[in-house]
Amino acid sequence: MGVLQSVAKKRVYRIKFISQGKIYELFAREVGQSAMYGFVELGEIIFGEKSAVVVDPSEEHLKTEFAGVKRTYIPLHAVLRIDEVDKEGVNKITEASDADSNVTFFPSSLYPPGKDTK
Repeated sequence: MGVLQSVAKKRVYRIKFISQGKIYELFAREVGQSAMYGFVELGEIIFGEKSAVVVDPSEEHLKTEFAGVKRTYIPLHAVLRIDEVDKEGVNKITEASDADSNVTFFPSSLYPPGKDTK
């Protein structure tokens, strides 16, 4: 691969994080430390082509959730993993409690929603 090709190639990152008890997996071109303390900044979230015949409902939900978003900021404690990958994949949301999941995470709040704190 020539020098021009390697410079022109844009990086792709796979980011896994927890939000509202679910594991989000997003692909983005920009990942970095945010100017806001304790947050990771994502830019240029990558979504699959609209011409695809097979439609993944979780990716469609993510397209809707992130429509019009230029950058998103994820709390550092919610990030599970960030990988630089060769090519983008399918964005998805999975349940954190799935039997095939080997992810254990810290509680995101001292008081979980729906619990009586009195």
